[in-house]
Amino acid sequence: MRAISTGLGMATAILAIALFATPSVAQTPVPLPTVSFGVEDTTEPSRVAMTLQILALMTILSLAPAILVLTTSFTRIAVVLSFLRTALGTQQLPPNQILIGLALFLTFFVMAPTWKEIHGTALSPYLAGEMEPTEAFARATGSMKEFMLRNTRSEDLGLFVELRQGDVPDGPEDLGLEVIVPSFVVSELRTAFQMGFVIYVPFLVIDMVVASVLMSMGMLMLPPILISLPFKILLFVLVDGWHLVIRSLAGSFAT
Repeated sequence: MRAISTGLGMATAILAIALFATPSVAQTPVPLPTVSFGVEDTTEPSRVAMTLQILALMTILSLAPAILVLTTSFTRIAVVLSFLRTALGTQQLPPNQILIGLALFLTFFVMAPTWKEIHGTALSPYLAGEMEPTEAFARATGSMKEFMLRNTRSEDLGLFVELRQGDVPDGPEDLGLEVIVPSFVVSELRTAFQMGFVIYVPFLVIDMVVASVLMSMGMLMLPPILISLPFKILLFVLVDGWHLVIRSLAGSFAT
């Protein structure tokens, strides 16, 4: 043991001498990358236009989640799936990540024809340099307007036209996005709540039956949810509930 400790001490001393005996190696600075930000003057209009385009792109990217939620089928799908989980009474099952992911991919499925039309009539010609940005934007928003108007109630559309208190356009297609988008969202919420009510009723009946049976048996201290939850899950599985809900959601949109 003494020999081992003596050997370790000698090795430590040699290592210390080697480190301090070569200061040029130990003190050699390590190059690190640096990033600098600044504002520079420019007299070239092209550089100013590029800066404004980048700023506009960053603004659009920051608003992308709101655009996806409010101008597509995502609102109706997400609300109906939330109603379904609440009706089942499974608390956090399926998790929020699963429901949002399912709603997102169902949105891609429903919106695919509209997005393909936008890609063919607006995005591809613009990227090929065959169309001005303003014309491409007008065509893209025109396709989105058609989808939203097909799924918007005339009562909701008339409400926002009346609230705006401006000139009445000749047709719905002449309305701006500031009128069509809120009308579409209100219509989507109404439709989603209607579908949620229809989903809720069968599970509510099961809860009422179980609660009545427990009361008749004098088991007042037993929470009815503990007994009704397995029956609700069993009913949902037997009728192939996920298939029915997804089919109803995908078929409820006029595309």
